[in-house]
Amino acid sequence: MSEIASPGQLRSAFLRWALFIVPGVLFLGFFSGQLGGSGAGNPWFMELNKPSLYPPPALFGIVWSVLYVMMGIALTLVVTARGAAARGAAIVSFAVQLALNLAWSPLFFGAHQITAALVLLVVLDAAITITIILFRKVRPLAAWLLLPYLAWALFATVLNWQFREANPDGAVGADIAAVLNPAAGKAI
Repeated sequence: MSEIASPGQLRSAFLRWALFIVPGVLFLGFFSGQLGGSGAGNPWFMELNKPSLYPPPALFGIVWSVLYVMMGIALTLVVTARGAAARGAAIVSFAVQLALNLAWSPLFFGAHQITAALVLLVVLDAAITITIILFRKVRPLAAWLLLPYLAWALFATVLNWQFREANPDGAVGADIAAVLNPAAGKAI
């Protein structure tokens, strides 16, 4: 009996994993948004000054849904790449960046921590970049699938920064800014 899987077996394994991973990633993203109270239903957010770069609110749900599906497919490609040298590190890296991603909405919308959320996004951008590098070592297509996610996360970082600039009084994360820049903290 041969130990090499047939193409049909590989496709079947990919589909089985995808049926679990893709909805799981999508659900976690949805749950994070609900937990954080994101969007138009959040009175605190509605009172914030919106920067000119802020897109129509409906766009966020559409874009994040597509990105979470692409992330799930990318993760499935890596999970099913049994025997790949960097597979374990790539999966751990994905889990770390996903945890950071899921923490942003509760931090920004729920805790009203604009500055802390900005710091989190900078760390997330680095974590996504590391994940892309590791995914590329396992399956290049998986890395390509994460590039739109990195682009959107970078856009979110700029947008978060603009929210902080437009709402200095709404930046409850000023305590974090004081830690990052003690001289600014004394002026507050």
